[in-house]
Amino acid sequence: MYGVPPVELAEAPTGSRQFSPLIPGSGKLEDQAGGSLTEMVLLAPPGTVERRYTTALALKALAPGGRLTILAPKDRGGSRLAKELKGFGCDLSETSRRHYRICTCERPAQLTGIEEAITEGAPRYDESLGLWTQPGVFSWNRLDPGSALLEQNLPALSGKGADFGCGIGILARAILKGPGVTHLALLDIDRRATEMAARNIEDQRAEIHWTDVRSGLRLSGLDFVVMNPPFHDGGAEDQSLGQSFIRKAAEALRLGGVLWLVANRHLPYEGVLKPLFKRVTPKVEAAGYKIYEAQK
Repeated sequence: MYGVPPVELAEAPTGSRQFSPLIPGSGKLEDQAGGSLTEMVLLAPPGTVERRYTTALALKALAPGGRLTILAPKDRGGSRLAKELKGFGCDLSETSRRHYRICTCERPAQLTGIEEAITEGAPRYDESLGLWTQPGVFSWNRLDPGSALLEQNLPALSGKGADFGCGIGILARAILKGPGVTHLALLDIDRRATEMAARNIEDQRAEIHWTDVRSGLRLSGLDFVVMNPPFHDGGAEDQSLGQSFIRKAAEALRLGGVLWLVANRHLPYEGVLKPLFKRVTPKVEAAGYKIYEAQK
């Protein structure tokens, strides 16, 4: 199983194992032995490079004759699934339900273009970023403008803190430039992001965790939290994500600890911040983003 498709469209095979990098604790499809699986259900990612990479890994892991069911919303890669599978040498059937395209096929004895797709979607060093990254990770091939703005305006922090939604480690590297920082926990729900952060950050003060900020690692007594929280889930805006990040930051901070937060200007986070923090100070507003410092 890769991802969590609607159960009425594709059921998980009996005894299946989850391989999504966005579900902490899942297996790693890249490490699955070739020809070792008999069936795979795959909710395809929307990005072309990431989708082809994941599909290629799934086909490689299947034994010849193994069954692949792959689906995606029509406007998020579903309309391209059939063509991509045919390019890999698959003979398939295709149906449409509830705005999804669903393709099924057996893994052919001979596959074509698999290694090229895997190479294209694998981790890479990006010269422009000066960092290791991978297609599918948030802002994988460009510097996110919100993170860039926060990086430019962060003060020198000290003590122990956390980077919620650390991505490939851009903000963490800026935080760790402060000699007063004694420990920094990096948290992200995307396994690939944490793996890239581990490549990008060589600092004994950093501790990287593949976890969901909302329900995973419990932190307490922190001097600071820094974050550029997500506000999309499955392509749709979900303001509750950032609101949950703020609540978890408040729980993790000691009395007097500070939260540094960057968010898109239209997101109404003030209503969540003010009841949880003693002082909430707008620091910068530029290029469609705003930065807050909030003291518990």
